[in-house]
Amino acid sequence: MLETVEQETGAAPEWSVIWLHGLGADGHDFAPIVPELVRPHWPAIRFVFPHAPKRPVSINNGMPMRAWYDIVSLDFRSRADATGVAESVAQVEELIAREQARGIARERILLAGFSQGGAITLSAGLRRQAPLAGLVALSTYLPEVDAAAAQLADGATAQPVFMAHGSADP
Repeated sequence: MLETVEQETGAAPEWSVIWLHGLGADGHDFAPIVPELVRPHWPAIRFVFPHAPKRPVSINNGMPMRAWYDIVSLDFRSRADATGVAESVAQVEELIAREQARGIARERILLAGFSQGGAITLSAGLRRQAPLAGLVALSTYLPEVDAAAAQLADGATAQPVFMAHGSADP
């Protein structure tokens, strides 16, 4: 199981947000913005910020860093290593299962990610048979788009997705 940073906005959370960081960051990256994301009248939410494993990243001269998968090229169709994506998707599924075991229904689990974390959010969320509360994918892309299209779950058409990309993002 991935190590995580967790914050709860109140006792006995009724919702969970699993938020995946970008390349080279860690679970602490987005934790400071939790107060900006919630409103006082909302039910209690557990924010789960996992740390990606450290692995060599090819486009960074093999330097080890926290990464959800290796980036082998700058070509969007072939940049992500399939094995790393699959490993990270499996780790995210473990986090989702843990939240369910803690009493959070899948319909109340939101999966979010930024950059590389957003890529794993889309990869994991669109392959699920049972949709989550939603997917939030920021400044990202869908890796292995051809394979992902072939593996879309029946539930993917019912999966709410918010995807945004800033005008200054590369």
